[in-house]
Amino acid sequence: MSRIQELVDLLDLEVIDDNLFRGLSRDLGGRSVYGGQVVSQALVAGSRTVAEGDVHSLHAYFLRPGDMSHPIIYEVDPVRDGRSFTTRRVQAIQHGQAILTMIVSFHKAEEGWEHQAQMPDVPPPETFPSERERRLKLLETIDNPLPRLRQFLTQDTLFDIRHVKPVDLFEHQPMPPREAFWFRTVDRLPDDPVVHRCVLAYASDFGPLATTLLPHGVGSANPHLRMASIDHALWFHRQARVDDWLLYVLDSPSMQSSRGLSFGSIFTRDGKLVASVAQEGLVRIARQEA
Repeated sequence: MSRIQELVDLLDLEVIDDNLFRGLSRDLGGRSVYGGQVVSQALVAGSRTVAEGDVHSLHAYFLRPGDMSHPIIYEVDPVRDGRSFTTRRVQAIQHGQAILTMIVSFHKAEEGWEHQAQMPDVPPPETFPSERERRLKLLETIDNPLPRLRQFLTQDTLFDIRHVKPVDLFEHQPMPPREAFWFRTVDRLPDDPVVHRCVLAYASDFGPLATTLLPHGVGSANPHLRMASIDHALWFHRQARVDDWLLYVLDSPSMQSSRGLSFGSIFTRDGKLVASVAQEGLVRIARQEA
């Protein structure tokens, strides 16, 4: 079994009843369920109730941290089935409480005008080391790392991520809040376009909050750092394979009141804009917690 089959299985939700699904979680070394997993599973749940049309946007709010040791229930409300657009509301539920609420819109393809933003000129992914290589080298420099940190730095990754301008995971010199990285799954995915859209939703949560830290010199692995997504929006513009290289370009226009905002654009290697992302999240140092 390929490593990516683990992700495909994670997105293959169990059907409990009409408009009701159940999913499991993967431990990525954080304190709670990875937000991109909940978004992608909620998208799977919503997609399975739609007969025609492809997802073109989703808007999600994270309400509570997810418990990695318990299944997540996804309840789909079929809000509207229109001639061009179909709308679904999805609630992710654990322990009787909603941990995420999301609106998803689907659109039947049609002809029309087209334009897009230009992809920045960056070196190809082969130019850069993988994120996993960077983390293993970092681990060699740490004496007696805590078990959770060791897990974070050594875990098998389902994505090959290559940062254009890598920064230290603990602390670094302050820099403008902009970054870019290449990514793709480590193995080939099934050809189903729905799978690729859902995996793209999974990956869209990788970088936005880390980008908000760049002007403040704090790395995303800083042990005192606490980050949590508050809301996440994703627009799908064009179909793309997530097992081919994609460039994720991120910019953070604002950080205030312990909330960081980022906007992202995802391009294929040949420059097609396939998705846009917006995310706001809680970013604070642990000693500031009440």
